[in-house]
Amino acid sequence: MNSIEKTYLSIEEIISLPTLSGINISDDGKNVAFVKNTADWKDNIFRNHIWIYERNKGQCYALTTKDIDSTSPLWSPNSRHIAYLSSVGEGGQKKNQIFVDSIDGNSRVQITDEKEGVSNFKWEPTGKGFYYVAQSKESEEIKKRKEIYGDFHHIGKEYQNNCLYYIEIKRFIQKSNDTYEYPEDSNSAGKDKNENTVAYQLTDGKDFHIHEFDISNDGNKIVFMAIPSPNGEDYQNGDPYILDIKAGELHKINRNKLLGGNVCFSPDGTKICYSASIREKNYYNTHIQDSTLAIYDLNNGEQIQPLTDFDSTVVPLRWTAKGILIRWQNKTNYHIGLLSENGNVKMLNEKVDSFIMEASITRDGNHIAYNKTITNETFEIYLDDEKITNENSIFEGRLKSNREIISWKSSDGLEIEGILSTPIDFDANKNYPLLVVIHGGPAWASFPIFSDCFNEKYPIETFIEKGFIVLEPNYRGSSGYCNEFLKANYRKLGIAYYEDVLSGVDKLVDDGIADPDRVGVMGWSNGGYIAAFCSTFSSRFKAISVGGGITNWSTHYANTDIPHFIKMYLGNTPWNDPEIYAKTSPMTYIKSACTPTLIQHGEKDARVPTPNAYELYQGLRDMEVDTELVIFKGMAYSSDHPGINVAIMKQNLIWFSHYILGENMKDFRVL
Repeated sequence: MNSIEKTYLSIEEIISLPTLSGINISDDGKNVAFVKNTADWKDNIFRNHIWIYERNKGQCYALTTKDIDSTSPLWSPNSRHIAYLSSVGEGGQKKNQIFVDSIDGNSRVQITDEKEGVSNFKWEPTGKGFYYVAQSKESEEIKKRKEIYGDFHHIGKEYQNNCLYYIEIKRFIQKSNDTYEYPEDSNSAGKDKNENTVAYQLTDGKDFHIHEFDISNDGNKIVFMAIPSPNGEDYQNGDPYILDIKAGELHKINRNKLLGGNVCFSPDGTKICYSASIREKNYYNTHIQDSTLAIYDLNNGEQIQPLTDFDSTVVPLRWTAKGILIRWQNKTNYHIGLLSENGNVKMLNEKVDSFIMEASITRDGNHIAYNKTITNETFEIYLDDEKITNENSIFEGRLKSNREIISWKSSDGLEIEGILSTPIDFDANKNYPLLVVIHGGPAWASFPIFSDCFNEKYPIETFIEKGFIVLEPNYRGSSGYCNEFLKANYRKLGIAYYEDVLSGVDKLVDDGIADPDRVGVMGWSNGGYIAAFCSTFSSRFKAISVGGGITNWSTHYANTDIPHFIKMYLGNTPWNDPEIYAKTSPMTYIKSACTPTLIQHGEKDARVPTPNAYELYQGLRDMEVDTELVIFKGMAYSSDHPGINVAIMKQNLIWFSHYILGENMKDFRVL
């Protein structure tokens, strides 16, 4: 009998790799809830389902199934119920609402009915209700104006900010057959009780937009992070607030560091910990990647930075009885640890190559759950260091590329790392065609792991099966390589990126494993910008693919939803410094363009709008360069439809197979 020939994962199988997220451990340490995102090929949609692991049963099972799309699971304080967000409504009007379910999934009850949905929520510490964040109600003035004049929006002046709400759940739970232990003695969020009131609105939404919050263990205080509006420009102007629930008093915290992200209370409720910028009022002041931790004492107003020698992004996850659970990136690894107030960190993952994306810990600090992967594997869920899932079984009996970390010097001597993927039968004496896949960000990185959520556009395994080797450079500005490296791209966009990529290509050519005449480049978002720069600035490459990329910084500045991002990197506006905007724009060099270039772009991408794609496409056509432009309808940065991901990957596969390997491209448009 002939043995079955082993193959690499197909494009459809790559897209079908589940994504595990939203991990939450029950406070008794016995159960774990998480979200599994999978492709529903029949309905052509990605679905999120809540999964439960019960330690006593030793098995995982789906709590929500079929078309019930659910995220953000949170165990009740008594560890007996699970709450989560689930989308309800018709068609495109579906919004996330809070649901509560028993552990056996037999008593699903909807708790909220917010018109614009719930974005974030937490259990009240006694389990009596929920605090949640939702959009403020439309004002009576706006409603009246619509009736008189019709609908319009005054840009930069009118926002529906996120507000904080509280909802009691007793009357909802009692309608079900479940036995929910409802505590009778609890405050009602500082508001007068009204039998007809379902939810209490705790902030008015006029002065700020709430995005993160935490509740003290005694339930008496809430800390939340707020910005002036949901406008992307305002994310650099955040402030922490403390809400005294019983007194109904709101206090703004004076702080001397610009805010980052997560916030959490100390166990005794006297201190808060949050991400804070290392620098004050400089060009990098909006980057959470350029941050450390700050601890603020609510009693005396003192603020300390417990991590003085940590040259990395640090995110606080929860303040436990044993310390603050933190997560940080170190090059191509993500670590977790417990931080004491004196600055000592106890590592909770010892393996050098471990990558932990999320973690959840019990209040006492005795039990922890997390999702982790290592080099050449995909993510698994762990409970107290015991693996409770088996997602890597998909690779059994299959070929799998090998991913290793390599390094090289850029033209200015800066050391750059990258991920090199090679076939199982790699021969170091052979010249391979080379493809360069460039990550977005720029403050992100490529990692030597298998995860569709990090690379949903380019089929690396299929490229490997076709005979390519693949390089993913962590160019200057990538996260995890210290703050000096993070800011090394300041006013050096474009050409410096190009040198970082080209020097990596040259290393592989000099090593004798890459064919200098068969090199292609691709990337999405900031990776698409770098690919576009390679397309117009150089004749070095054989084929290029530009995905959702910036092509002209001056026009992009006026069209993007985050113009401050551009000022942060280029140091000024296009009106005050047109030279730097021209120098770093791919369109400046369009007359020298000669490389066949595929352009792919999401129709609804507000971050990088489609004029970028049309401008490059028209320029390449005028220069008589082979080019194709594909606009994906309804898609922003990414798509909810696995079929779209298949199309994006297949188009790239066909494009590079044609222009580098000489294969036929007649099926490109129809697939």
